[in-house]
Amino acid sequence: MAEPRTWTAALLIIGDEILSGRTQDKNIAQVATWLNLQGIRLSEVRVVPDVEARIVEAVNALRAQHDYLFTTGGIGPTHDDITVDAIAVALGVGVEVHPKARAVLADYYETRGGLNDARLRMARVPAGAQLIENKMSGAPGIHIANIFILAGVPHIAGLMLEALSGRLEGGAPLVSRTLGCWVAESEVADTLRETERAHDGCQIGSYPFFREGRVGANFVIRSTDLARLDACAADLTDRLAGQGFSITADGI
Repeated sequence: MAEPRTWTAALLIIGDEILSGRTQDKNIAQVATWLNLQGIRLSEVRVVPDVEARIVEAVNALRAQHDYLFTTGGIGPTHDDITVDAIAVALGVGVEVHPKARAVLADYYETRGGLNDARLRMARVPAGAQLIENKMSGAPGIHIANIFILAGVPHIAGLMLEALSGRLEGGAPLVSRTLGCWVAESEVADTLRETERAHDGCQIGSYPFFREGRVGANFVIRSTDLARLDACAADLTDRLAGQGFSITADGI
């Protein structure tokens, strides 16, 4: 029986402020979590500056290597918001003002000083693109080909993801179980490896920590098959208990 297809996505984070450390990215976790629920795996993340050539290079590489490419940042009203222009170059298309985006922005800014040239920049899209709804500030996200262009502001990006929920083709959602144990992961590395090998379709990640003057680790088991996941978790619990370790369900 053929293994089910795994749908993958990449995330391209755009912005000098991320690379300088002035702004800490919060989008990776929410994009990854949302993608898992859609049955899509986030398999690569890149961060690039506000430089057109760098954005074009990354977009063309990532969109070819994955089913989907998501970008965050660079679609605001200022001169350094060049994501739309760079993606248009990558796709070999022009840039146009989307009439629906213009109407939405005109309505949003009607009582906020009107639609000036800077605000109109947020209605610009690569030619042929569709819009992604933004219920908060009006300025939409953009969808063209297999590329989804999101805002850099995390709560606005989250609303755009919400608007896309259930609309992308994907596989089975990824589910997980976490087991916590007060043990150095090096002591149980062989056990983790052997357990994972015994359960097709499951992956075990080990995440060590140091708390209360002690070393411990949380073991996260992931699978798209709930029955396989439960069997692997039970097996790992038995193996660790057999070595004298106490297990904490849901992690420490």
